[in-house]
Amino acid sequence: LKKIPGVIHYSEVLEENSLLKYRDNQYVTTIKGVSANYIEATQFDTVLIAGKAILKENDINYGLMGYGVYYALSINGQDEFAPVSVSIPRRDHEYKGGIPNPEKAFNKELIYPGGVFSIQQSIDEKYMIVPIDFARKLLDKPTAVSAIEVIASHDQDIELVQANIKNLVGDKFDVKNRYQQNELIYRVMKTEKWAVYAILTFILIVAAFNIIGSLTMLIIEKRKDISILSSMGATKNQIQQVFLLEGVFISICGLVLGFFISITLLLLQQNFGLIKLEGISSFVIDAYPVKMKLYDFVLVAITVVLIGFLAAWYPAKKSTKEIILPSS
Repeated sequence: LKKIPGVIHYSEVLEENSLLKYRDNQYVTTIKGVSANYIEATQFDTVLIAGKAILKENDINYGLMGYGVYYALSINGQDEFAPVSVSIPRRDHEYKGGIPNPEKAFNKELIYPGGVFSIQQSIDEKYMIVPIDFARKLLDKPTAVSAIEVIASHDQDIELVQANIKNLVGDKFDVKNRYQQNELIYRVMKTEKWAVYAILTFILIVAAFNIIGSLTMLIIEKRKDISILSSMGATKNQIQQVFLLEGVFISICGLVLGFFISITLLLLQQNFGLIKLEGISSFVIDAYPVKMKLYDFVLVAITVVLIGFLAAWYPAKKSTKEIILPSS
């Protein structure tokens, strides 16, 4: 892995479901054992809301727990931390009749709360990060690894790095990037984006009837002018182009004004966070994240101009037929 171009860090990971007990409170969660370089490589300290980003200090194991786990265990950060008991069922335990002894059915180890992180609610309520040797000891598997998390350089082609890793490990292992690991979430987000686009396009189509009505009234008001132009030699197509350009001009003016307002609001949101997220403690950021993409602006521009053109074409085509004599 180290020899593959673009790979900056990699960390061995071992995950397993466990039962946490802190004083009188219990909570089922997933412990995630990670290598010593995991905290530094992932810049984990940036998502901490309390405590320190440490996993081991002076041979003492520390766990970094999500805010949901921290809240469920009712850990009071102002008091001196008591150790958290971590229990995992023993796979080699055999029940030989009678009532099983729970003390022998579980491996138990103590770990101290080291810090509290907040990333996303589903993650905060599920994970506690621990040293990988701590997780291996609980599972009685000194060399076990359930996954290897790789961090690639931002200036490298991620698909190329992924392909090189696939060639290295073969078909027996799954190699997934960040998007593939959360495929359902990103798919839902894309679906929501296109659904919003479809709804706003429908609203735009309804609003386009204003252009149809305005141009129709304008054609009726300019009936004498149209007749004068017709008598001066203007053809139907030339007169229709006047009203067609009028409708397109209205759409473009609305488009430019809309872009100006949207860019202003986006910049204000990026710099000042006008619209806040509910449940701030469950997110890394406290305001809705926004990003301007050229593709989105181009798509909106094409949609607006196309609908504006169609809205202008219909009254220009139909109305002038009734006003202009066929001989013109």
